[in-house]
Amino acid sequence: MKVKDIVKDQLNNLFEIETEDSHTIEAVHYRGDTLCVSTQLGCPIRCSFCASGLNGLIRNLSYEEIIGQYFQVENNGFQIKNIAFAGIGEPLLNWDNVKKAFFFFKDKGLKVSFYTTGFPLKNFKELLELPHNGVTVSIHSVDEGKRSQLIPVNHSLMEIIQTLKTHLNSLSNKKKKLYSLGYLLIDGVNNSDDELKKLSEIAENLNITVSLLKFNEIEGIEYKSTSDDEYERAFLFLRKNGIKVTLSNRYRTRKIGGCGTLMVNRIKEKAQEQTI
Repeated sequence: MKVKDIVKDQLNNLFEIETEDSHTIEAVHYRGDTLCVSTQLGCPIRCSFCASGLNGLIRNLSYEEIIGQYFQVENNGFQIKNIAFAGIGEPLLNWDNVKKAFFFFKDKGLKVSFYTTGFPLKNFKELLELPHNGVTVSIHSVDEGKRSQLIPVNHSLMEIIQTLKTHLNSLSNKKKKLYSLGYLLIDGVNNSDDELKKLSEIAENLNITVSLLKFNEIEGIEYKSTSDDEYERAFLFLRKNGIKVTLSNRYRTRKIGGCGTLMVNRIKEKAQEQTI
């Protein structure tokens, strides 16, 4: 493995790392000490709003390729205290390698968090029992039909919530702070008052935070980002209903703050080359 390119803006450092078989892994260093690592080349979940799964799954990353992202970034002089399994791929679908990498990172004294759709449930249940530093469960809609369009490969929301609730019931309120529901706000899709009210009810029942994310528009994907005013309105709506809410941080809302950024650029470059 080797670093092919480092794309920088004022807040993020996006690493393009080449594998031995000439594929590209993306890893993002942000907040000065956090590394977001990828777990797959492409993604089989194929969320309709996400750049990561545009070409489906190429293959799983090996254990060495997962921890190799850490070494490549560290060797370039970047401090790393936190690892987020939140890059390209669904970590639960490469579970053996991800779990092995998780314990490697923990043994190095790093804090490790996950962002997951909760699919498959068997691995999700095992993840919940790990000594992690945070799990955000991606739901993105409280309507089963609409959610299936947004996240085509997944369990029903009822199954995900029940699994999470069973686990949370055994935890203290302090431990519950490690969990949140990820909700990507997309204009005209999942930002109605009815959906936000149902989201509030689920979060209140689980007694956990909602991570309210702002959609980054991507060329070739039809969804639109909400305006700043609408984003604030949704935030205040949830807060008014007594829900603790975190917002997309300034690192994620940058042009290179989302997963799949380099992948989209490479697809565009190839398309342009073919038309010349």
